Order: sequence, then structure tokens, then C-alpha cells
Amino acid sequence: MNRIGYLIPEFPGQTHAFFMREREELRRRDVEAVLYSTRPPANGAARHDWAESARKQTTYLTPVGIRKLLAALLTIVACGPIAWFRCLKIIATADCGSFKERLRIAAMVPVAATLVRMANRSGWTHLHIHSCANAAWVGVFLQQLSGLTYSLTLHGPLHDYGSNQHLKWRFAHFVIVITRELIESAQQSLPDDCLSRILLAPMGVEPSRFVRSRPYMPATKDGVVRLVSCGRINPCKGHDDLIRAVHRLRQRGVAAELTICGATDGRRLDYLDQLHSLIQEFHLEQCVQLTGSVSEDRVRQELERAHFFCLASHKEPLGVATMEAMAMELPVIVTESPGVAEMVTSGVNGVLVPACSPDLMADAVLDLLRHPDDCSRMAVNGRLTIEQRFHSGVSAEAIINGIGLPRETRVSHESPASRQASAATAVGVLTK
Repeated sequence: MNRIGYLIPEFPGQTHAFFMREREELRRRDVEAVLYSTRPPANGAARHDWAESARKQTTYLTPVGIRKLLAALLTIVACGPIAWFRCLKIIATADCGSFKERLRIAAMVPVAATLVRMANRSGWTHLHIHSCANAAWVGVFLQQLSGLTYSLTLHGPLHDYGSNQHLKWRFAHFVIVITRELIESAQQSLPDDCLSRILLAPMGVEPSRFVRSRPYMPATKDGVVRLVSCGRINPCKGHDDLIRAVHRLRQRGVAAELTICGATDGRRLDYLDQLHSLIQEFHLEQCVQLTGSVSEDRVRQELERAHFFCLASHKEPLGVATMEAMAMELPVIVTESPGVAEMVTSGVNGVLVPACSPDLMADAVLDLLRHPDDCSRMAVNGRLTIEQRFHSGVSAEAIINGIGLPRETRVSHESPASRQASAATAVGVLTK
């Protein structure tokens, strides 16, 4: 079996089921992904049944103790002066707002050296990194020290992952980007020499893990209407808009109930307080439930008992939670963004509404309550969309294909016709 390194920041976390599914798909394709992470997550960050096992399989690169640091320094010395010069040149030329930031970048060198030593022990020669933020620096210095290759996956807007993207992308063997919109954004932001090896591959789910035990039954306006949403408790997810939508529905005579599954964002505890205040203001204590971090099994149970999946995110890059709902044959009502529109076609396999529009979200629910046949049709089409284009095998195949790319691969833009053809596999290669 072939081996690669597989680096995920603060693994395992609540939203990391996708990585486990991708890793399983790699294994089915005779590739073992050896787990590494930047540092351990907070206790209770993931409630999945596989979380404890995953933690035990993961090697954490920080914190770096004295023994690890000495071993890393010996590895750096063994890499030779040319490698030292390469690393120093990158550190010196990186765009930094302060000397402290430059030191933080330099601190990634011994972390990368630790990974070089582990690569030699484990027998892998390529590292895939599921981030374009600080973890990407580990790949840059790994490559500069040892010549081992690395790749990245861009999961969201480039500006969310910090500065010096041109350096992180320039030395990567390839970069996987989850939507065409994000590719176009990268093309506008980065120099040409960073854009030669970009693979288009969405995140995905394993459809066999999201199968209903009983057929989907549309709701009726006169009965309880159960809504479910999944996403971390952060303002960008728009949960407050969803609570307002529930309030609007109940004002219009619909017995709407909402369950929000999602871990609390430790940096935005004020938002959790805001949600509780909103629930109290609208007297929705018996109608809205915030579950906190829950297991994948619990998510599946909540999806099966719901009538609609709703996500009011301000700008969702793509959305694994939406994919899981579609795989469960649950009609989805989600806020529109260019990335989401690559998966959800309004009126076909779901409904798109503008962000920050609780009234329109409520209107969409009411409209589907009046048209139960549309609900059933969207449920079936949603499942087909996931099975055909958004399963975890897509990104696993992209990693394998990317590793096999020649270093100087140049591929021209897809034509509209070829884009349509490649939609069946959801894997494409684009360049500027």
C-alpha cells in the first residue's frame, strides 16, 4: 500500500467527518494517509464515535518539547546549508506586518523538520494539508528542507487563510479547490506562477452513511413542521436569521420547531448568548433547541426526523452539512452564494434564498408546505446530486491524480462543453 502524510489542523473536530471519509476512500484506492495535526483540539471538540480512535492515530506536531526540538535541529543540520538558505530566504522575503509574525513563520521550520524525520520513518514522500493557513507553512518548509512534495486544499475564501498565499501555493505540487468560484478568486489574487496546478474537487460525503430508515414524508401546514440546521455557533452561520424565520412562521400559524446542531465557537461566546436572548425575546424556548457538539449519528437522526434542512449562512463556500441533508433525501432551503449554487439548483434539488433574509426563508418554507410533491421531488434529486458529484471519492481521486502530476503541468481552461462533461465526475483541472 502506498503512503502519504495527511495534515489536518486541530484534528479531530466537530466538522472533520469529511476528512475521515476522504481518508477511508484513499485507503480503498490503496493509499494509506498517515494522520498528523498541528495540535490537539480542545476536549469535547468532536462527539463522533470515531473521534477517540482518530486522536490515538494522530501524531501532533506541537507543542514541541525539548527532546523534539533537539531532534528537529539535528534534522535541520542534516539537511545542509542549501536547505538552510532556502528557508531563510523565504522567511526574509515573506510579507509580514511585524517582526513577531516573522518569528512565528520561522517557528514552522523545526515543526517541518520534525515532519521530515517522521516521513523518513514512515516511508511517505508526499504530504497533503487540509488548510491554506499556518499549517501550509509546514508544507513550504518541508519541501525546502527535504525536497518532499506537499499539496493543499482550499476550503473557503482565500483571505480567511492569512497572508503569503503566493508562497504557500508557489511551492505546492498541486492545490485542490472546492468550487469554481474559489478558483476564479484565486486567479484574480495570485500571480500566474502559483496557478499552474489547480484541481477542482468539492468536499463530499459518503452516501452509504446517510441513508433513511423510512421514506421521507412531507410536512403539512397544520402539523408540526420540523426544521434542522447544522453549523458552528458563529455569526457567519446566520443562526439568528433562522430563529427569526421560525418566529415569522409561528406568527403565521405554522407550528415550526428548529434544532441547531453545532459546536460553540470559543472565540464567539457572545454570539451564543445572543441566540439565547433572541429565543427568549420571541418566547421560543420550547421550539428552538441548540444541541451543541453532537456525533455524526445524532446528526443523521435529526436529519431523518426533520421536514426541512435550513442553513442561513451569510456566505457558505459549499457546505458539507447541506450535502449530508441532501444525501438523506431531505429538502434543503439554504442561502445562496456562488459556491452553493454549484451544488443546489433552486427548484430542482433545493431552494436558494438571499442571505440575511429571515422573511424570505420563512416564505420558502411556507411555499414548500403548499407543494408537498415538490418536496418529494427535491428530496430525490438531492440524493442523486450527492451520489453523482459530491461524494468523498471525488476528492480522494483528486489527491491521487494530483500526486501523479508532472511538476510543470500546464492545463488550459475547460470549455463550457468540457465543464458539462466533467460535472459527472466533479473533478477538473484549471489554470489561468
